[in-house]
Amino acid sequence: MKVLVIGGGGREHAICWKLSQSDKVTELFCAPGNGGISKIATCVPVSAMDKEGILNFAVANKIDMVMVAPDDPLSIGMVDYLEAAGIKAFGPCQAAAKIEASKVFSKGLMKKYGIPTAEYETFTDSAKAIEYLHRPSQTFPAVIKADGLALGKGVIIAKDMAEAEEAVKDMIDGGRFGASGAEVVIEEFMTGPEATVLAFTDGETIYPMVSSQDHKRAYDNDEGPNTGGMGAFSPSRNYTEDLADVCMKTIFKPTIEALKAEGIKYKGVIYFGLMLTPNGPKVVEYNSRFGDPETQCILPRLKTDLYEIFDAVIEERLSEITIEWDERPCCCIVAASGGYPVDYKKGYVISGIEDAEKEDTIVFHAGTGLDEDGNFVNKGGRVLGITAFGTTLDEAIEKAYKGTGKISWTDMHYRKDIGRA
Repeated sequence: MKVLVIGGGGREHAICWKLSQSDKVTELFCAPGNGGISKIATCVPVSAMDKEGILNFAVANKIDMVMVAPDDPLSIGMVDYLEAAGIKAFGPCQAAAKIEASKVFSKGLMKKYGIPTAEYETFTDSAKAIEYLHRPSQTFPAVIKADGLALGKGVIIAKDMAEAEEAVKDMIDGGRFGASGAEVVIEEFMTGPEATVLAFTDGETIYPMVSSQDHKRAYDNDEGPNTGGMGAFSPSRNYTEDLADVCMKTIFKPTIEALKAEGIKYKGVIYFGLMLTPNGPKVVEYNSRFGDPETQCILPRLKTDLYEIFDAVIEERLSEITIEWDERPCCCIVAASGGYPVDYKKGYVISGIEDAEKEDTIVFHAGTGLDEDGNFVNKGGRVLGITAFGTTLDEAIEKAYKGTGKISWTDMHYRKDIGRA
């Protein structure tokens, strides 16, 4: 089978890497891909947002399946567009992808169907939002979220009233996140350990994957601005079998059923960002796709053929297959360009990748390219995801850091406390 993966980050490298292991996949393409992906798939110079360009390539090359990985093309209906043209595509339709594309929609869905989440209100007027913040019951920190997609950076944890007011004004009046911030969600700050659970679903059956935990802040001790993710590990130290049962009954199944009740069949991967509060697990956020960098430590643990899972989801026969996982824990350290997520320089030659890819270690490429001499260079904020197995989680973390220590380029930056904080 010929498979085309849409996207060009570390998540897509992990997906391509796992698909390349399938006996069913005879040719693998990625649009637009990156330097590392080019070693295992044919990279196609077409933007992930170019619906017509993707369709034309799929038709001309007789692609059997298109896997749409990122949130942006899902939110504009890439899957719907391809399916309407007779192309088999993996990923939620545009209506289903709205659970990530609009926080106002997802919070409203949870409120309507009794799915546990933080208390909240939504606003399009900054004065009314600030008036709400000044109510007597307001506590801090407070969470201010842009309604739409913002590359994983549209959430501000305001430690006091001044920061909260600034965040509201920046989003609604200042256009900090463009149209994504024209409406904001103000919600209570939940406390407790966080955990992430991704799941495959065909709209009827839901198969949770192994748990994981991400680190969003740029610097050690969870300081600095939010990023797309600076590292992740699997499994979560706090997500027990008992909690898994609770989440299935109160969050996972009810979410799929709520969408069905709204006339939406969700087919693809759904991401549950959870807070394990003293009052039970609650939803922090939904994503309509594989997480990044969680995918880089989850897919290496998958033993079942990923192509077969995708095919079963598309054909709505997920209940017919068994999904198996490697028991070994896994950790991914994100190596980023200095200054990320704000300003950073590109084009520095990266060294040490081959040395790092030893001892159960995989290096997934995110923001990389090749220079005229064939050297890998940094082309983005998050550049590499150094991923390692271990017999224990602590061993996986140590191996991932050992591999990270063998890699270097000018101004390379990474957190030193992934899995330890």
